[in-house]
Amino acid sequence: MELRRCKCTTGASWAVSFLLAAALLSNAPSTTDASMLKAPTANTASNSSDRQVLLSFKSLITKDPSGALTSWGNRSLHHCRWQGVMCGKRGRRRGRVIAIDLNNLGLVGSISPSISNLTYLRKLHLPQNQFGGHIPHKLGLLDHLKFLNLSINSLEGEIPTSLSQCSRLQTISLWYNNLQGRIPSNLSHCSYLRTIEVFANYLEGEIPSELGSLQRLELLNLYNNNLTGSIPSYIGNLKNLILIDISDNGLTGSIPPEIGNLQNLQFMDFGKNKLSGSIPASLGNLFSLNWLDLGNNSLVGTIPPSLGGLPYLSTFILARNKLVGNIPPSLGNLSSLTELNFARNNLTGIIPHSLGNIYGLNSLRLTENMLTGTIPSSLGKLINLVYIGLQFNNLIGEIPLSLFNLSSLQKLDLQNNKFSGSLQNYFGDKFPLLQGLALNGNKFHGLIPLSLSNCSMLELIQLDNNSFSGTIPSNLGNLKRLSKLRLDYNKLEANYNSDWDFMNALTNCTQLQVLQLSFNRLRGVLPHSLSNLSTSLEHLAILNNEVGGNIPEGIGRLSNLMALYMGPNLLTGSIPASLGKLSKLNVISLAQNRLSGEIPPTLGNLTQLSELYLSMNAFTGEIPSALGKCPLGVLALAYNKLSGNIPEEIFSSSRLRSISLLSNMLVGPMPSELGLLKNLQGLDFSQNKLTGEIPISIGGCQSLEFLLVSQNFIHGSIPSTMNKLTGLQELDLSSNNISGIIPMFLGSFIGLTYLNLSFNNLIGEVPDDGIFRNATAFSIVGNVGLCGGIPVLSLPSCTNQQARKHKFPKLAVAMSVSITCLFLVISIGLISVLCKKHKSSSGQTSTRAVRNQLPRVSYTELSMGTNGFSSSNLIGEGRFGSVYKANMSFDQYSVVAVKVLKLQETGASHSFLAECEALRYLRHRNLVKILTACSSIDPRGHDFKALIFEYLPNGSLDKWLHTHIDEQSDQSVLNIYQKLSIATDVGSAVEYLHDYKPVPIVHCDLKPSNILLDRI
Repeated sequence: MELRRCKCTTGASWAVSFLLAAALLSNAPSTTDASMLKAPTANTASNSSDRQVLLSFKSLITKDPSGALTSWGNRSLHHCRWQGVMCGKRGRRRGRVIAIDLNNLGLVGSISPSISNLTYLRKLHLPQNQFGGHIPHKLGLLDHLKFLNLSINSLEGEIPTSLSQCSRLQTISLWYNNLQGRIPSNLSHCSYLRTIEVFANYLEGEIPSELGSLQRLELLNLYNNNLTGSIPSYIGNLKNLILIDISDNGLTGSIPPEIGNLQNLQFMDFGKNKLSGSIPASLGNLFSLNWLDLGNNSLVGTIPPSLGGLPYLSTFILARNKLVGNIPPSLGNLSSLTELNFARNNLTGIIPHSLGNIYGLNSLRLTENMLTGTIPSSLGKLINLVYIGLQFNNLIGEIPLSLFNLSSLQKLDLQNNKFSGSLQNYFGDKFPLLQGLALNGNKFHGLIPLSLSNCSMLELIQLDNNSFSGTIPSNLGNLKRLSKLRLDYNKLEANYNSDWDFMNALTNCTQLQVLQLSFNRLRGVLPHSLSNLSTSLEHLAILNNEVGGNIPEGIGRLSNLMALYMGPNLLTGSIPASLGKLSKLNVISLAQNRLSGEIPPTLGNLTQLSELYLSMNAFTGEIPSALGKCPLGVLALAYNKLSGNIPEEIFSSSRLRSISLLSNMLVGPMPSELGLLKNLQGLDFSQNKLTGEIPISIGGCQSLEFLLVSQNFIHGSIPSTMNKLTGLQELDLSSNNISGIIPMFLGSFIGLTYLNLSFNNLIGEVPDDGIFRNATAFSIVGNVGLCGGIPVLSLPSCTNQQARKHKFPKLAVAMSVSITCLFLVISIGLISVLCKKHKSSSGQTSTRAVRNQLPRVSYTELSMGTNGFSSSNLIGEGRFGSVYKANMSFDQYSVVAVKVLKLQETGASHSFLAECEALRYLRHRNLVKILTACSSIDPRGHDFKALIFEYLPNGSLDKWLHTHIDEQSDQSVLNIYQKLSIATDVGSAVEYLHDYKPVPIVHCDLKPSNILLDRI
């Protein structure tokens, strides 16, 4: 029988409860007592009636797998000799049934109500069977019943209130059933009760305060039910209570201070409730307490120092509360403590040095607090420590040398602190039993110690997010039990073939499940030994390095692989068809490589594939229709050379939430099947050669937030069914042949923050509500038949039909950059380059093509060139970005300017795109030259976008005009001829902007700090 809702903790309360209950039952009649099993010498009418009751009980047993009841009904065998039946031998009990013990026999059926006719029954023991149905109400007639154990069955219904009539009852054990309803308050009438165990049921309501009158009660175990309300203060009256477990319920309110009166209490578990308030200082009076668990509540305040006076306390759990303040040094007096768990609170201050006095401590968990300072060296005296968990705090300093005394340590978790220093060469020699090492998210540096391979029990190594350097030790392959190796986000190198020897060595780690090497400095050719890694491997990540070579065909042998991350890198060749053999693959990320060839149709065999990232490669051919067999949620194929139609099959996955086919050579119409995608959030078909109309079925994509189909040959009107797309945030239909009017419903989309309808054939009135009230949030330039709208658009009014048909509006686009003056000049130069790609039919351009045609530059190169984007390299800053000087070799330049966009600023992307539409043809010798762009992710996993321009070494005109002779400066004051030359060049650029056709440019403030000087 399956046990429901088992409490899986060492020394679990039900086990303690069970042992204590066993002690309490030690005076109960034994099943092996020969005197009880001996048949009486006389039969009476009452004996006969007991026999009939037993046969009636057996009649409701539908399954007896062990044949335990075979003897029941044997005419030649007295019923007192039937298995599990015990009879009295003296007085009126002679020959009468006084106990039934059928423990753990797998019996199936229900409990017969006729059992209430066993007048002298004192013990009914039926645990670990499969009895169903209700507990018979008539059990209340058993006057002599002392011990009732029906635990670990499938009983349902309520606990009969009639049990209160069993005045001699000492033990009620009904745990692990399906009982519902409330705990009967009238159980308080059973004044002899010593044990109440009803845990792991579905009981509800409050804990009856009447139970406070049970002066003999020693065990009260109510854990894992649905109890609510507060803890009755009357519990403090139960002077003989040894164990109370009310954990895993829905109890509220505070802990009654009266609990401190329970001088005999040894086990107290109030965890996993909704308790609030502070911890009563009176708990420090529970001198017999061995186990205290108040975890997983909402307790506030500080930890009472009085709790340091509990001499027998071995387990102390306050985890997952809202406790504040310092850890009391008095806790160092808990000489019997073996487990201390204060994780996930708001504790501050240092780790008390006094904790080093708890010599028996084997588990220390202070995870996820706000502790500061260093690890006290006194912890090195705790030679029995098995687990140290100090992760997610603000601890600093190096790992104290005294910790190397802890030869019993199995898990050391210091992740996400501010520890620094390097790991000693002998690190691995000191922890022979170490199974888990988590030092990630700190400031460790230096080499990974070779001695780490001597920790032969290691299963987990997490050194990611540090500054470890050098090569990856090949002797890590000696760790036969290693299952997880995370070394990403470091400065580890591989420059020569020998530096990749670790990969071949790791093939010896037959239990390896996770290998993460991303965001390092790995170069060279990807070794084919990768194919020989453990078939247990589930997660392989080598992204954001500079690894070249081909993806080995043998990768198909990694039969349990679930996630493959290998981009950005410098991988070449094609995707091996064997990848289609990895039936458990959930994610494939090969984006931003140099892969070519066709996308193998075998990927359609991956019936668990939910995310496919192949963007920014050189794939050719058609999109395989076989991908429609994958339950894709994300399909990213942007910036390739794919051709042909968009296969309708790929829209068969109802889970699809994002599809990006941007910048390919796809033709044909948008498939109408996309309307079936109820969960689609993002669609980008921009920069292709799609024809036809926007399908009316698109209204079915009611979760759509981003719809981008610019730079195609789409015609027809904007379908009215799009009025259902009320969650749209971005809509870009620009540079197509769309005609008709601008639908008024677009103005009602309250979440729409970016709208681009430019360069189409739209006519009629421009709405003036919603997004159309903000000229910087939408673009309609290049549509000759529009009128009306907000005044800043300067469109003709829609007062007569003639004006609406023929008058061409002279549109002035207000530039909305609103950052530093430096950004204005740089942006103008940027747009003149970003907008180079011409649409084949109209010569129109877009910024979205920049990554496809300009030289690539990586995040790592930019970071190194700017000294990690150091403030010393900062040369300008504004609302939407910061500009840095970068020393790096790029084309013919040795120094460039790098503008890092602040993507978190509202409008950072959209205001730039609005300028791009207005300035798409700008080109002038006095506008700063754009070199390239970078779109990547930073080491924290955030989007990173940067623009790289020609660096102008002489700074702004403002600096030259306002330099005084008495200032310490290497530059001279401009003379009249230089000023005249600068004014002429500025005038030339401004004239170009003002007279630009077809749309003049309205620029921001023109002032000296806006003007950069390339030469004097």
